[in-house]
Amino acid sequence: MSTTIVGPDGKPRCHWCGAAPDFLDYHDNEWGFPVVDDVRLFEKLCLESFQSGLSWRTILAKRENFRAAFHNFDFNKIARFTERDVKRLLKDEGIIRHRGKIEAVINNAQRTRELVKREGSLAAFIWRYEPDKKQLVEPQTASTSEQSLALSKDLKKLGWKFVGPTTVYAFMQAMGLINDHVHDCLIRRKVERARQSFKRPGC
Repeated sequence: MSTTIVGPDGKPRCHWCGAAPDFLDYHDNEWGFPVVDDVRLFEKLCLESFQSGLSWRTILAKRENFRAAFHNFDFNKIARFTERDVKRLLKDEGIIRHRGKIEAVINNAQRTRELVKREGSLAAFIWRYEPDKKQLVEPQTASTSEQSLALSKDLKKLGWKFVGPTTVYAFMQAMGLINDHVHDCLIRRKVERARQSFKRPGC
């Protein structure tokens, strides 16, 4: 099976982005481009945890609902959520109504505040786990890595929840810690250029 599809402009892209109409824009403009913004990093970790056991298409279709429900993933605001907020969210049909995952977002927001206070930013902590080029495997052939295992383990030590190594690997793919676009994909080269000019936090 081919690793690419032909996009509307006649150029090749990762095969997976042809699975749903809304995947193309996400693939072309977000997936794999490096991110340093703490709120976006936190949001993605939360959305990946909600995806556990579900499809990304389900989460992407509900992303704006999630943003509205969780104050655009402002972790300082979410950290102050109470049981009243949990009950509100459990009634919100626009999101995934899973108590454990909702409570994990609140818990992880509190852990993020602690981490930012200690490290300066969530990004400074996350980007320490960017793999060396020698450690990379063929694009889209793995669901975990040595780095995702390490980041997952360290987040759990800090009290985070719903951050298993597969969830963390998907997060790393999406946030640009690795360029997992297949070699023939048009966007792979754009992501690589973005990574080359990207200023890693703490550097």
